[in-house]
Amino acid sequence: MPGSGRVRTAGRPTLEQVAAEAGVSRGTVSRVVNGSLEVSAGTLKAVQDAIRKLGYVPNQAARSLVTRRSDTVLFVVSESEARVFSEPFFAALVRGLSQELSATTLQLNLMMASTARQHERVEHLVRNGHVDGVALISLHGDDPLPRNLAAAGAPVALSGRPMSGMDGVPYVDADNLGGARAATEYLYQQGRRRFATISGPQDMAAGIDRLAGFRSALKGRRGVTRLVAQGDFGQASGEHAMRELLSRDPGIDAVFAASDLMAAGALRELRAAGRRVPDDVAVIGFDDSDVARNTDPALTSVRQPVHDMGKELARLLTTQIDRPGQELAPVILPTDLVCRESA
Repeated sequence: MPGSGRVRTAGRPTLEQVAAEAGVSRGTVSRVVNGSLEVSAGTLKAVQDAIRKLGYVPNQAARSLVTRRSDTVLFVVSESEARVFSEPFFAALVRGLSQELSATTLQLNLMMASTARQHERVEHLVRNGHVDGVALISLHGDDPLPRNLAAAGAPVALSGRPMSGMDGVPYVDADNLGGARAATEYLYQQGRRRFATISGPQDMAAGIDRLAGFRSALKGRRGVTRLVAQGDFGQASGEHAMRELLSRDPGIDAVFAASDLMAAGALRELRAAGRRVPDDVAVIGFDDSDVARNTDPALTSVRQPVHDMGKELARLLTTQIDRPGQELAPVILPTDLVCRESA
């Protein structure tokens, strides 16, 4: 392009040609390309100017041999593709993670790993140096994948408090217990006394903590009934659980659902049963996702800062990649109750 200042060379420009143009050694150019700080400001500028002038593009394969870096991180979700692409939580988390990584050279790859075969594939990529680190989300039970990856020497960061056996593996989470407790206390303060909760899966820390928060808010309260039905965070499970709860107590007047999708399912079932929201039954969800703003009535919900959780997850991961061996404390982000028409 005229005026670009770029010099065309026969074939792809080489490291040697850049060195000759900059008046430095090949090794110096290599150090600049690989991000070394052991060059002077003047030398750095000369090499960068030569790279721009010649249109030099580093050979990624050769660079990886020198740096032992692939510049790739995995975002591994232990759920099915159908669930990942239908629930807004995952998209918000990926946006935060991607935004934080955009300031680095790291590329983000998404993988689902809900089966043993998929776990083996993730471990294979790590053992063979194809990724620099792994961010894990939606772990169920005592999943061995984080331990196996950490044992293989990979930087690992978790979204969500691990169930057990994950000492030394950093994680980011929302205050699930506190958020659930605040939601339930709000319902109590509104004069509600016949409570039900649709809990999340009890093989996940989020499901356990949100149920614990519900129970904590009602502990010692006299004249209060408490019913529990379990869901899987999805809308269909919310409908099914609400139907079960109404069969056990048709007079329920307060429902805390551990996700917005389950709360949306509960609203649908309550409408089908002829129960008015919030006149007969107050309903609160968890997430404050787009779902909460689009139900009828609009859903009161516990906001967890999912986008910020994604950013913190990226920070935990990149810190380990850049500074191996550094101990990192868990990050717990606060939640807020967002009041709308359903409660």
